[in-house]
Amino acid sequence: MPRRILIAKPGLDGHDRGAKVIARALRDAGHEVIYTGLHQTPAQIVEAALQEDVDAIGLSSLSGAHMSLFPKVVDLLESNDASEIVVFGGGVIPDEDVTRLLQAGLKGVFTPGTPLTEITDWVEENVPDR
Repeated sequence: MPRRILIAKPGLDGHDRGAKVIARALRDAGHEVIYTGLHQTPAQIVEAALQEDVDAIGLSSLSGAHMSLFPKVVDLLESNDASEIVVFGGGVIPDEDVTRLLQAGLKGVFTPGTPLTEITDWVEENVPDR
């Protein structure tokens, strides 16, 4: 059974090309992908993840708000007894923030230039099978 992965763009970031590229790569790798679109709040993302019964959430941010928005998604999952959902993120994220995001509960962080196969392989290794 394929993994179900939600791809989301939290905050006011209006650039979604990268998120769509990741969504397509994950779909082409055999996963079911749900894309929530632009301008999602952490609460909307978690609600969609719960409704869609996903195995993972991929967050994308190019706006610099990743340090507040990404950990909020992790916190909301925990408060909804859904911490088994794997959260990973990507976008324009400074190296010093990657460590902080991992400490905040994200399981993976990918920056521009990461090969798509590296991301799809990471999902295969880090998101449990259904």
